[in-house]
Amino acid sequence: MNRDTIGILFSTLFTVIAIGTIYFRYVEGWSWLDAYFFTVVTISTVGYGNVVPVTAAGKIGTTVLIFVGLGIFAAAIQQLSHFTVHRRSEMRRQRRDQRKDQDGSE
Repeated sequence: MNRDTIGILFSTLFTVIAIGTIYFRYVEGWSWLDAYFFTVVTISTVGYGNVVPVTAAGKIGTTVLIFVGLGIFAAAIQQLSHFTVHRRSEMRRQRRDQRKDQDGSE
């Protein structure tokens, strides 16, 4: 729920994206752009289907990427959402308290 947790989750997510990109670049022989695109599309569950692995290693790597990447992606989004809602609530409370202080001092 704090910034450190969010930072760690997003750093881990970017690491998974980098590893996935490198993996598919060499296992499938795709360009860097195609490997990156496939990795991001797979983790985000968009799944356009225009780039797909054809090797057994690529298919197994995709399965691992889905389980690991999707879990980290979901946790990062959940923590970011929770942090944002908590932060907004805290800001509203502070504004309300400031108004009470101003009304009480006049």
